[in-house]
Amino acid sequence: MLTRLSIFFFLLASVTPRIGAAQQRVIQFPDVAPYHTLVADLHMHTVFSDGSVWPNIRVEEAHKDGLDAIAITEHLEYLPHRQDIPFPDRNRAHEVAQISNGQRPLLVINGSEVTRPMPLGHINAVFVKDANALVQSDSVAVIGEANRQGAFVFWNHPHWLSQNSTGLAELTPLHRTLIEEGLLHGIEVGNEGTYSDEALAIALEHNLAILATSDIHGLVDWTFEVPGGGHRPVTLVFALDRTQEALKKALLARRTVAYFKHTLIGREADLIPLLSASVQVEEARYVFGTQVLSVTLANRSSTPFVLRNVSEFTLHEHPNVVTLPPHGAITLRVKTGTRLKRIPLVFEVLNAITAPGTHPTLAAEVQLE
Repeated sequence: MLTRLSIFFFLLASVTPRIGAAQQRVIQFPDVAPYHTLVADLHMHTVFSDGSVWPNIRVEEAHKDGLDAIAITEHLEYLPHRQDIPFPDRNRAHEVAQISNGQRPLLVINGSEVTRPMPLGHINAVFVKDANALVQSDSVAVIGEANRQGAFVFWNHPHWLSQNSTGLAELTPLHRTLIEEGLLHGIEVGNEGTYSDEALAIALEHNLAILATSDIHGLVDWTFEVPGGGHRPVTLVFALDRTQEALKKALLARRTVAYFKHTLIGREADLIPLLSASVQVEEARYVFGTQVLSVTLANRSSTPFVLRNVSEFTLHEHPNVVTLPPHGAITLRVKTGTRLKRIPLVFEVLNAITAPGTHPTLAAEVQLE
């Protein structure tokens, strides 16, 4: 599927201004009409289960990263700090985080992590109304209660080596039943530092939301080397409004793209519009006295794009693989052979994935008067 971007000679496209070093850690992607692009981390822990920080730290980290939403998802069954921090109320971590957030626009969502051996494994339920009601011994009953509360339910790290030594995400009969009954809505393809093509294949085959999460226990900056240019894994959610209800509706509608290690993973229907909004033609004109077209591409997002030229034209100053820097621009000189009024440029986006082993293509149709 190709997208079209048009530009007329001397008419510049709208481009986000370049950002300074202090803003480079912010995870930012453009909106995709008619949706807002919300940046969400829906899996994290504090000292109220097995994390290392108080909930207010999770809130402040989220503000530094420019997130729109976070979910505090403490383990229901695994509480190693119980001797130091009594945890009778399973909603308390969320309450502390919400209080520390105050009136700021960050959405702080209540959630829980159901922590069982396989075949259930680890399951997150977010947008829960009362996490205490999820403390039940029967695994299926817990998932049923989460759904009764209107939660969005997803499968955590299905490729986790501690529960599957092959590292291959595989559906069990229980997971198939949960999907068929509409009780399981999403799956993590990226979790902390690991990625799973098999989980992506499951999401595509069974219409599950495609997610990436930090599953953070320590400090975000240390775990993901943010000062060195890293970023936490997050899920981009395309919602009609910046509210919890709109976010949940978008997740249940599967309008998501995972952002993991500077790679975007999602369905073509969601990913292509995001790429089109992110990569803009800023300027185009022929070099004086030549048949070489100078085209400036601008990046309106926080990730670099690795683009492979697959158009009918070759480049004059670059090899066929170029990198468009985050919130930056690159000027390509394209050998068109003769001066044309319409120049179709086509790029394969190598750090975007629409299916295992499959990269989307993005077309920029340059039109000159």
